Amino acid sequence: QPFRYMAHNGEINTLQGNLNWLRTSERNYTSPFFSKEEMEMILPIVSDKQSDSACLDNMIELLTLCGRSLPHVMMMLIPEAWDGNDQMDSLKKAFYEFHASMMEPWDGPASITFTDGKIIGATLDRNGLRPSRYCLTTDDRVIMASETGVLPIAPELIKEKGRLQPGKMFVVDLEKGKIISDEELKQQICSQKPYGDWLNKYKIRLDELDEPRVTFTHLSDSSVLKYQKAFGYSREDINSILTPMALQAKEPVGSMGNDVPLAVLSDQPQHLSSYFKQLFAQVTNPPIDPIREQLVMSLATFVGNNGNLLNDDPKHCHMVALQHPILPSKELEKLRSIDTGIFQAKTLQTYFMADGKPGSLQKGLDRLCRYAVDAVEDGFEVLILSDRAIDSEHAPIPSLLATAAVHHHLIKKGLRGQVGLVIEAGDVWEVHHFACLIAFGATAVNPYLALASIRNMKSNGSLQTDLSWEELRKNYIKAICDGLLKVFSKMGISTLQSYQGAQIFEIIGLNKSVVDKYFTGAISRIEGMGLDEIAKETLSKHFFSFSKTSTPENGLQDGGIYEWRRKGEFHLFNPQTIHLLQYSTRLNDYNIFKKYSKLVNDQSEKAATLRSLFQFKHNRPSVSIDEVEPAENIYKRFATGAMSFGSISWEAHTTLAIAMNRLGGKSNTGEGGEDESRYEKLPNGDSMRSAIKQVASARFGVTSLYLTEADELQIKMAQGAKPGEGGQLPGHKVDEWIGKVRHATPGVGLISPPPHHDIYSIEDLAQLIFDLKNANRKARINVKLVSKAGVGTIAAGVAKAKADVILISGHDGGTGASPVSSIRHAGLPWELGLAETHQTLVKNKLRSRVVVQTDGQLKTGRDIAIATLLGAEEWGVATAALIVEGCIMMRKCHLNTCPVGIATQDEELRKRYTGEVDHIVNLFKFLTQELREIMAELGFKTVNEMVGQVDFLEQKENITHWKYRNIDLSPILYKQPASQYTGLFKSEEQDHGLSEVLDWKLLTVAKPALENQEKVSAEFNLKNTDRTTGTILSNEITKRYKANGLPDDTIHFKFTGTAGQSFAAFNTKGVTLELEGDANDYFGKGLSGAKLIIYPSKDAGFIPEENIIVGNVALYGATSGEVFIRGKAGERFAVRNSGAHVVVEGVGDHGCEYMTGGNVIILGETGRNFAAGMSGGIAYVYDVQSRFDLLCNKEMVDLDPLGNDDERFLHEMISKHSQYTNSTVANFVLNDFENQLKNFVKVFPRDYKNVMKMTASISIPKKIKQ
Repeated sequence: QPFRYMAHNGEINTLQGNLNWLRTSERNYTSPFFSKEEMEMILPIVSDKQSDSACLDNMIELLTLCGRSLPHVMMMLIPEAWDGNDQMDSLKKAFYEFHASMMEPWDGPASITFTDGKIIGATLDRNGLRPSRYCLTTDDRVIMASETGVLPIAPELIKEKGRLQPGKMFVVDLEKGKIISDEELKQQICSQKPYGDWLNKYKIRLDELDEPRVTFTHLSDSSVLKYQKAFGYSREDINSILTPMALQAKEPVGSMGNDVPLAVLSDQPQHLSSYFKQLFAQVTNPPIDPIREQLVMSLATFVGNNGNLLNDDPKHCHMVALQHPILPSKELEKLRSIDTGIFQAKTLQTYFMADGKPGSLQKGLDRLCRYAVDAVEDGFEVLILSDRAIDSEHAPIPSLLATAAVHHHLIKKGLRGQVGLVIEAGDVWEVHHFACLIAFGATAVNPYLALASIRNMKSNGSLQTDLSWEELRKNYIKAICDGLLKVFSKMGISTLQSYQGAQIFEIIGLNKSVVDKYFTGAISRIEGMGLDEIAKETLSKHFFSFSKTSTPENGLQDGGIYEWRRKGEFHLFNPQTIHLLQYSTRLNDYNIFKKYSKLVNDQSEKAATLRSLFQFKHNRPSVSIDEVEPAENIYKRFATGAMSFGSISWEAHTTLAIAMNRLGGKSNTGEGGEDESRYEKLPNGDSMRSAIKQVASARFGVTSLYLTEADELQIKMAQGAKPGEGGQLPGHKVDEWIGKVRHATPGVGLISPPPHHDIYSIEDLAQLIFDLKNANRKARINVKLVSKAGVGTIAAGVAKAKADVILISGHDGGTGASPVSSIRHAGLPWELGLAETHQTLVKNKLRSRVVVQTDGQLKTGRDIAIATLLGAEEWGVATAALIVEGCIMMRKCHLNTCPVGIATQDEELRKRYTGEVDHIVNLFKFLTQELREIMAELGFKTVNEMVGQVDFLEQKENITHWKYRNIDLSPILYKQPASQYTGLFKSEEQDHGLSEVLDWKLLTVAKPALENQEKVSAEFNLKNTDRTTGTILSNEITKRYKANGLPDDTIHFKFTGTAGQSFAAFNTKGVTLELEGDANDYFGKGLSGAKLIIYPSKDAGFIPEENIIVGNVALYGATSGEVFIRGKAGERFAVRNSGAHVVVEGVGDHGCEYMTGGNVIILGETGRNFAAGMSGGIAYVYDVQSRFDLLCNKEMVDLDPLGNDDERFLHEMISKHSQYTNSTVANFVLNDFENQLKNFVKVFPRDYKNVMKMTASISIPKKIKQ
């Protein structure tokens, strides 16, 4: 950076798809600005070795040199969120829609500056996920950076302070010497050509098309059953997937993780998409909340010829515009019959000979690809790939394979951009199936068999509902569309167009030749099945349907994926293993435990995990078990999983904590906070305190005291069962007790956002690590990641960001509630992620700086030994611990109906809890004993000498199973050569850079307050490298005075200058910090009772209420305190506020998002999407222009008139604001108070309103069974 045309801070998440679409079209590009020979010299426009920024720079240069202005090009590549934005000017919307028919957005969190030497400008991504602050001076300078205060500027010279807003552009015309506003610039660009007229003339709308010439008759019950069997439906798919989607319009939810075999290891015939694991964002860019931030999401897609990107031809938009990619059968028939004179569709049949001969599937694919090329060359604009033409001798090519084969074949021929690809498929019914098809090139999908199945269930009465068939169909399509948005958003992608062709999956279990030819560019590391094996798996389903012995009475297979079934899929936790584990730990009988572990470990007949294909290799003589380090040393390496009080009961949660404290290991709070009563020891000396305190995206209960009471602070970047997603605790689970611990209102549902709103990049993570280290210098800082391709590089960044511990979670870990597609299809086995992490850290000489931990269905000492050899020196055990407490894997955690009192808050059900501390202690003793036996056998005396010694593992020989005989696990078993200066386990401490922080000066001055509660005050200068100011001070107060802190205003410090990030983070009661100047992002993060006052310099030459004074994500997760801000704040102000009282003079987009408590008074304008996900607290907006109604997300809130209590509260808070900041706006309102009250709107969450008057009594159990 910088490149020729731009500099870029951020990530292009959609790069793979962008490059695929570029490659498919670039050979057909023509432009009057380049001769044919010159165009050939330019190609390829982007090379494989360029970064995402360099690729984008090449695109900008090409499009600019072809006659478009630089701002026009930036609007094409990084468009605003236009789809569904009813407030957008029609000219601008037409511009964006026209260009969307030609190309997809280059999407991701991005702040981009650009120049051609005549203008210089900047733009921000549609969701505003990178900060950009600017100031204008009286001597005509413009200074923009990701932070304010990067250059020292005298306050009296500044005439404006602002920020870039989501999707907006800021341009300085150097020739004219003026700044061009976003509105003026875009009005000028969008008016240059009649884009709206072109769309009206050429855009094809499905609802305006003629009725289809021919349609299929509805399938009979017997035909539906036959097709269901041929395409691999099970009874479970019908009952647990299709039925809930049709009835409730939602993707079904499951719990307790995934303990079935990987698709490539399963004996059951698998859907091809089950070999594809969804990737997701963690650390380098954030996932998005597709529900609360739906305004940036889009499912719009265009079917047809993309045209020549280098010119603006009106006919570029002569395509079928779809609001979403799911086509009901009638709409498909309209498309099949389409003929506008220059736009037609061609149907190609996707089948292969069902003769079982080698090469048959290959022949079918070759024929299909050949026909596809012929159809494009014959001028068809739409190809429909249909698998309806199957019979006893012709089996369907899996739709995912057919789609990817045609997509990549057309890319190689340079024809893909000339045609839309529509899939008419019987093997598509759940969200993951659709996501795979779209990611590998499909433009739209008709799930004809899924729809026919729902229709027939309605008509034959097996679906008991008053809903009509049309309503059921609408519900099913909505469930799929919402599920797709969730899949895109996991990766931080906003639009279907950007996801299409992006191939954001890792393939587990297909060989290199299949991947390279048909899924070109996708990640696949361990080899596996070829085309003939895929054909064999397909034919097993086909013969089940079409064999002469198959009759309707045979019905569908059980399935048994989501719940154990006797005739269904194999589960590692099954009735037999559950019984043996519970029995052994209750009787304290190690011999019974060995029977359990033998059943789990011996996967020679039924492999379920990658580690089941390993065996130990004896490279050194065995030693006596007496020479192995004692069990007591090993216990401290164990942790239990992060399960919140709320997701599991008080009894289950505290049993785990007491057991781990007895052993010297660590239990984990999860993201639900922790009751302060647990910090005091029990009469018998036991402790219920969890050593690991989790800091997750919702920041429930994250106060200064919570952080101070930790031995380890875990930042949860992702969760194995649902990486890239948030969560929700329904209101019926939030009783008074849980509400108190989470600083929330009982009875009101709680939302965990998908991203941490203070982590949009690795730099942001480093900042949070620094914040937490300031909040508790003795605690280790742990960052939890989920196994995925590339996690090693992320882990290296996390180590450089100064984490002390890195946890790699497997995809199969448990969960209280998660969409079933995420439990099954997102994330990777920990074996892959752990091996990659250890290898990358060793390679980069970082391994000795961090502890590496792993978790995810660790069940036996063998599992722990393998994890250690692959590079983990600590281990997390969660599901097995819950089973020892009594869990019987009913998988009903999300329903609050747990029959054994573990995953429920129901008082009657909790009485059934039978778990005991001793049982948990026995589990970890048995695991340790089994580990020590393996260590002795392999010749290791200590765990440390065993870590990373992967050469003591090898892949089993003579694997004969037809599916996985060709798996190659050598990437996992590779031993990275280590430098003599780098250990293979943590042996050096991180330098957290605390020695230079300003707080040491604050502590010196505050000594009388800390020791004697005497009032102190002082003044300090501040610059933007002074980060996390006040946090060490608050930690010291909390150590002495716990949650009570000090009396109000005991410490009053005045600062002058620009505050760095996280000013006053987690500051506690008794502290008042006053700032004359401005502040950066995360101002007041986690505020825990302090008072904050901020106003511009008295010498400033600008009007405070019209200028930005604090950055984005201020007061994130604040739990208490008062804040007075004279000036405007940026995006996501008071996100997840649960108790602070605040006055501010204007906020950006997404204000008060997910707020659950406290009060926010906004004496100015708000941005869009205000109050999204807001379930508690009250906001008061001073809406003089009566525009707020259009800017508020009213899904969860009402806009109410003020009551008497509201008026008193407003007067009190605005009076304080005037007193502390001398605010012009506050003074104006107070001087005309009665008259100005009419301009205030009260934003009142509905659920919060309903429970305000409700009271509940609760009894907290004092005793836990010992």
